[in-house]
Amino acid sequence: MEFSIKNGNAAATLADSLVVGVYEDKILSEAAQVLDATSQGLITKVMAAGDMDGKLETTLMLHHVPGLASGRLLLVGLGKAEEFAEKQYARAARAAMKALEKSGAQEACTFLAELPLRDLSVRRKVAYLTEASLDAAYKFAAIKRKDEKASPKPGLAKLTIHVASAADVPLAEAGLLEGQALAAGVSLAKDLGNLPPNVCTPTYLAEQALALGKAHQFKVEVLEREALQKLGMGSFLGVAQGSAEPPKFIIMQHLKGKKEQKPLVLVGKGITFDTGGISLKPGSEMDEMKYDMCGAASVLGTFKAIAAMNLPLNVIGVIPTCENMPDGRATRPGDVLTSMSGLTIEVLNTDAEGRLILCDALTYVERFEPSAVIDVATLTGACVIALGHHASGLFSNNDALAAELLQAGEVALDRAWHMPLWDEYQTLLDSNFADMANIGGRAAGSISAACFLARFTKKYHWAHLDVAGTAWKSGKEKGGTGRPVPLLTEFLVQRANQA
Repeated sequence: MEFSIKNGNAAATLADSLVVGVYEDKILSEAAQVLDATSQGLITKVMAAGDMDGKLETTLMLHHVPGLASGRLLLVGLGKAEEFAEKQYARAARAAMKALEKSGAQEACTFLAELPLRDLSVRRKVAYLTEASLDAAYKFAAIKRKDEKASPKPGLAKLTIHVASAADVPLAEAGLLEGQALAAGVSLAKDLGNLPPNVCTPTYLAEQALALGKAHQFKVEVLEREALQKLGMGSFLGVAQGSAEPPKFIIMQHLKGKKEQKPLVLVGKGITFDTGGISLKPGSEMDEMKYDMCGAASVLGTFKAIAAMNLPLNVIGVIPTCENMPDGRATRPGDVLTSMSGLTIEVLNTDAEGRLILCDALTYVERFEPSAVIDVATLTGACVIALGHHASGLFSNNDALAAELLQAGEVALDRAWHMPLWDEYQTLLDSNFADMANIGGRAAGSISAACFLARFTKKYHWAHLDVAGTAWKSGKEKGGTGRPVPLLTEFLVQRANQA
């Protein structure tokens, strides 16, 4: 989709469609008021008749509106004026894009970026609008066979974002670039998650990382099984040994900050398919275990976003990736693995494998002397029970780091919730035969998983995002969400601004 920024006379704007917002209680936005006057009060009449009530995310397409140069006028509900804020703004932008995609319009000009939002700059409003629009327009059809007889609507090709004054144009253009970069990262994360597991293997993820590094000129290294054995990654390799697919350990280095700046490290869980191993999962919805690499996908997506922004920051991405399969070589319940740190782990359940690959990655990243490490993982079903599908679980050994991530999530509309990581929970991992067990029982399952990881992060500030409830949707709308790419990107942008 092609984007542009414009200001000028709303009524004289040429496009297939114009997009304006209307509030509940028959309140018109400023742009809607201008077009209402031009069209001899048509918008007011439509709302008075009850055809459009202004409720959030409702839409109404009007055709051949008198006095307008455009053929269509899309009214988008903004909800109550006194409650209108960033979240409502993004939802309205998505609703507008979905309506435009259904309409067959080729070009549109949206006036939503002119809406007043307290403490939100033009740059930020345009970034939100761009990312939300591209997110709503996202389609995944890479695997479907193309029917030559079918002729689907081509979709919107050009979106013009209208701003109030010429002075706003440079700020809006900067916001447009930010929104496009973030949307590209989110789209990549969605694509990788949505691909079938016979396509998106550990080798495929490594190839995508190498291609991304080549496109954006940052260093990428992929360690193979032999190198992992020399490093002593017995925990990671214990998970990988049941699969015919070779494990990969991906290291990406976006080094655009000052030379003396300590890097931030992102670690993504990359289980490209999780059968549960010998502790085999039930068959129902097991197909969704292709999404068990969404932590890895979000790290790749974040790297694409910050590379497109040319973010002046030192960031390292680490992705341990393999399959968890139940063949004759697979790790068994009762086996004891020796991690890279030297700590031994009694495997009580092979379906708690994500922490087993992450712990070796968390030990490996010590060599970078990081300013902070954030791991992202679809780690526990317990987190879904605790928080549902709205917030990611956040655990950290540093309250200041946790506060930064929470604030970034609020700004990015990609929220997390701070969960406890108290020492009292550590006893859940006690083992009679090793330094620790890999599970702690049903109670506090997401917390005991985080406690396990915390044992490998004592040398740096660390946070863990459990995205099992937020990285993908089930049911009719099944598909990757691209979360937490917005949160991670906003966090890194804020760190770059402080550097």
